[in-house]
Amino acid sequence: MTIAVFIADDHSVVREGLANLLAAQPDLRVVGTAAEGREAVRQVVQLQPQVVILDIAMPQMNGIEAAREIRERAPQSRVVILSMYSSAEHVFHALEAGARAYVLKESAASEIVAAVRAAHAGRRYLSPKVAEIMADMVERSSAESPLSRLSARERQVLQLVAEGHSSAQIAALLHLSPKSVDTYRSRVMQKLHLGDVASLVKFAIQHGLTSLE
Repeated sequence: MTIAVFIADDHSVVREGLANLLAAQPDLRVVGTAAEGREAVRQVVQLQPQVVILDIAMPQMNGIEAAREIRERAPQSRVVILSMYSSAEHVFHALEAGARAYVLKESAASEIVAAVRAAHAGRRYLSPKVAEIMADMVERSSAESPLSRLSARERQVLQLVAEGHSSAQIAALLHLSPKSVDTYRSRVMQKLHLGDVASLVKFAIQHGLTSLE
């Protein structure tokens, strides 16, 4: 029996590199790839892979939000988060979203195969550097993250606004009316005590909802 793996990363070089690395293993096979989170969720629901590798910073829907949707719509698929971020907050939100493994991109070449096998077996896998951060995470667990004030829909709108999408574009992506999008945006700004879109963009980057690219 081989493990069916799906890869989502917005960089084609990373996708191809991971696909080649995994394909070289006799017990692994890559069944699909995607360049952004929303498309990844759609394909995962359709293909039902056993393990999904998600880049944490992707356009339209980041890896953490995608993990949440996959947990709801394809619960049999185990998620491995691939990230350049090693902060306790990023790790916490990834695990909270249902990820079984968290691998840093800097060590992906040497760790991703073990992470995929561990996730498929129902075990946790954390890059050694990330494991060291867990102690700090426990200490900070009582402190509320600003993101926890937002609903899933509000987080989606926040990311899309930060990426520069207009209300009409966001409405089309999320199947909402432009007026509803404006309401969500206003609600996000109120909850986060932010006064303008530039502040929203800065907040989204600082909290890993989107990247500088």
